Amino acid sequence: MIDLWFIIIAFLWTGYFVLEGFDFGVGLLAPFVSRNGEEQRQSLQTIGPVWDGNEVWLITAVGAMFAAFPAWYAGMFSGFYLPVLLVLVGLIVRGVGLEWRGKVDNPTWCDLGIVVGSAMPAFVWGTVFADLLYGSAAAALLGGAFSLSVFLLHGAVFLALKTGGPVRRRARSAALGLSAVTLPIGVVALAGMGTIPAIAAIAALAAAPALVWRRREGWAFVAMAGTIVLVSVSVFAELRTAPLPGLTLAEAASGPYTLTMLSWIGLIALPFVLGYQGWTYWVFRKRVRPVAAAAQ
Repeated sequence: MIDLWFIIIAFLWTGYFVLEGFDFGVGLLAPFVSRNGEEQRQSLQTIGPVWDGNEVWLITAVGAMFAAFPAWYAGMFSGFYLPVLLVLVGLIVRGVGLEWRGKVDNPTWCDLGIVVGSAMPAFVWGTVFADLLYGSAAAALLGGAFSLSVFLLHGAVFLALKTGGPVRRRARSAALGLSAVTLPIGVVALAGMGTIPAIAAIAALAAAPALVWRRREGWAFVAMAGTIVLVSVSVFAELRTAPLPGLTLAEAASGPYTLTMLSWIGLIALPFVLGYQGWTYWVFRKRVRPVAAAAQ
């Protein structure tokens, strides 16, 4: 049961980083690939139907940690109190910006809130997990730079996949330009881990811009998602032996009865959550066209 719930929590965190990762990237890039209000709206419409659903993965992951591994939960979120607070502030500011920009006359402050609220979690989560692994300020900063750059590239690829017209062209250019920064950071951050998934993540990260260059945005998105999954596998494989310094997984876990009850709840609830989110992505699977093109 302990190993099962560790895998479930790793799966939930991985799903959060894959799905919320491109949300963060789109929120950061939208003002830079858009030249007017209509293009900004087009860019943000790519995540409009899904961004709040993607945040459910974070809530579920944290809730599962609290129930299955209370000592891990308590140690992690008390030890990283300020970074986690910054994440929450960023998510709130971004959510307000996304919800209110269509309801105000001048959405400039909303757009700024979306950018800042996307940048903060994108950077902070990398610092938190790098610090968990290595306990070093230098490693934490490298982890933050890596997560921020990866999510930016992930968002650029997603925009190129989900938009048409000038926004798509600029998103492709942004993806190719960002890869020149993301790849070196990725090599430094991942080569030091030395695990097979980490090395495979470097290969997937290198494949993404090559696929964008060939106008295979769908496969490029798969490559970016694969990069994040492989990095997550490497991170949680390391955390399995010691989720916190001096704390084993068995010591962090709840009792057998609690884990059994959680398993039944997860068995019933998780398929519905996955089914609903899959249905949402299927319904909104088409490209978001410019307003003028959509009206024709």
